[in-house]
Amino acid sequence: MNKTRLEAFSDGVLAIIITIMVLELKVPEEHTLHALMELQNTFLSYLMSFIFIGIYWGNHHHLLHTVHHVNSKIIWANMGLLLTLSVVPFTTAWMGESHFEKIPLAAYSANLLICGISFFILQKTIMAHYTHSTKLIEALKKQEKKGVISTVLYIIALLSSLYYPWMAGLAIATVAVLWLIPDKNIEKALSE
Repeated sequence: MNKTRLEAFSDGVLAIIITIMVLELKVPEEHTLHALMELQNTFLSYLMSFIFIGIYWGNHHHLLHTVHHVNSKIIWANMGLLLTLSVVPFTTAWMGESHFEKIPLAAYSANLLICGISFFILQKTIMAHYTHSTKLIEALKKQEKKGVISTVLYIIALLSSLYYPWMAGLAIATVAVLWLIPDKNIEKALSE
């Protein structure tokens, strides 16, 4: 099977996820700056999740550049990633509306952890599809270190969200910064 349909479907699902998240932003009934400021947690949770969905979209794009033909394992691993990402609007809204209370923050952290694991499974499924090494596959192997660090930080976020919510926020923000910095190995491999 050609990868074009998988890319198009995935892009569509990610676009819908972002659309659902923005629809959760409710216009305040009062027309005051104070009423708008009361939505700051909702805006912050939306911004965080928008950045994460963008990061996943970019890395998914790079990952699918390694694929020449899609098999059922890749399709289902991709569906697993999309499933976990499709829960992000729910945990985002809950966290924002609860003003980053402990349980919603823990649910958000768990959601991000599961998304990271799902991406890792998709990456490993795609990499197992190749019997020979390419520069892009080698670049993906080098990127695995970021994945392990992210997993550890998500676990820290999940555990600390129940006792030290600020630490969970810091761990989540660190993961975002880690992945916002483009991987030069992948960029170089894509340009060759």
